[in-house]
Amino acid sequence: MMDGMASEQTRTTTPGTTPTTTPAAAPSPLRAPVEGARPARVAPRAWTARLLVVGIVLAALNLRPAITSLGALLEEVRDGLGMSGSVAGLLTSVPPLCFAAFGAMAPRLARRFGPGAVVCAGMAAITAGLLARPYLGGAVGFLAATAFALMGIAVSNVLMPVIVKRHFPDRVGSMTGLYSMALALGTSAAAAVTVPMTEALGGSWRTGLAVWAGLAAAALLPWLPLVRDRGTEAGDAAPGAAHEHARGTRSPAGALRVTRSRTAWALAVFFGLQATAAYITMGWMPQIFRDAGVSASTAGVLLAVTMAMGVPLAFVIPRVATRLPHQGPIVVALGGCGLVGYAGLYLAPAAGAWAWAVLLGIANCAFPLALTMVGMRARTGAGVAQLSAFAQSTGYLISIPGPLLVGVLYQHSGGWDLPLVLMAALMVPQTVVGVLAGRDRTVEDEAAR
Repeated sequence: MMDGMASEQTRTTTPGTTPTTTPAAAPSPLRAPVEGARPARVAPRAWTARLLVVGIVLAALNLRPAITSLGALLEEVRDGLGMSGSVAGLLTSVPPLCFAAFGAMAPRLARRFGPGAVVCAGMAAITAGLLARPYLGGAVGFLAATAFALMGIAVSNVLMPVIVKRHFPDRVGSMTGLYSMALALGTSAAAAVTVPMTEALGGSWRTGLAVWAGLAAAALLPWLPLVRDRGTEAGDAAPGAAHEHARGTRSPAGALRVTRSRTAWALAVFFGLQATAAYITMGWMPQIFRDAGVSASTAGVLLAVTMAMGVPLAFVIPRVATRLPHQGPIVVALGGCGLVGYAGLYLAPAAGAWAWAVLLGIANCAFPLALTMVGMRARTGAGVAQLSAFAQSTGYLISIPGPLLVGVLYQHSGGWDLPLVLMAALMVPQTVVGVLAGRDRTVEDEAAR
């Protein structure tokens, strides 16, 4: 598969040639070449393409274990650190808070240091944070180390669509599907094996959480040779500027105001609501099953099933989405699965546990769909960088209250009825804005108007 990607990219632009003023013969629907403009990006050499694919996959594997491994051991962590239900709710709200705060910094860091260097630093931050958080002592130290690891995840979250758009512009769907699949695999693996691995390592939740630092350390290696890659989304702005100049409009790198785009706002809200559902699921679903009488290990496996649904679907959905003029039907199908899953958890959480885990896993595939739409709703690499940062930072900001509110409702109501009603209610606006975000248009065009 990597060889196929490398060869296709090599055919796109022959290294060493000089750009000409000949118009492109067949413009891509995701990029609009303009006569006289430089190629948006020279394709990476074969070995670089292979290294990028390996690096993207390993990085994606590390973008969720910090969260789902904690969800599987949340009760043990609460007991060990003396956390109340409200504080545990705050802990489950830390991921979207960090993603909103630190994700907005990613484009600026990438302009200064290069996206490869920033992702490499992100993997280092994940490694250090996961290794330190169980041993710092107390809830404050645990939260601080978790936030440090999530900082690395946040910048990598934002830069993955940028790297894909820049290095694999003609394979946005395939590459988005590949790293979304790897992300889902890492998510489900952490949920499934954390509890049995903890028991095998002596039963300490501290060891069970710290061991995931090893996977993050492995992800550092393929990014080290890419640290010197100084090209960024800002560096890609020059062709974007030429494109806009040829149309008589403004440069997307310097003047694109993404907040003027209704599609950007719809995508940001969609991203936020799906993130709300995802982090509530990752943080609280094992506890829902445990409170219904399911064992801790089985609850972890159920969460793993939910996350594992994203492994095949995260590869298929982006490929299907890039072939559709409107992604609304996919949004509606995913939302319907979510509503049925929440209704099942409300009515028969233990009896139908496996069915609800599968349905909620399908609903959680709104995440790879959102990432795919980020790449489709902007024309240039610079536009993708701005849209990715805006949609993810704004979206994660929107998602912050959800897990915390679930924790408060659970503590004060003494059960899961009210939290589940809230989760189901949020699925309705998620579907509506997702349909709006799926319309065939670009933020550059909307912002120009």
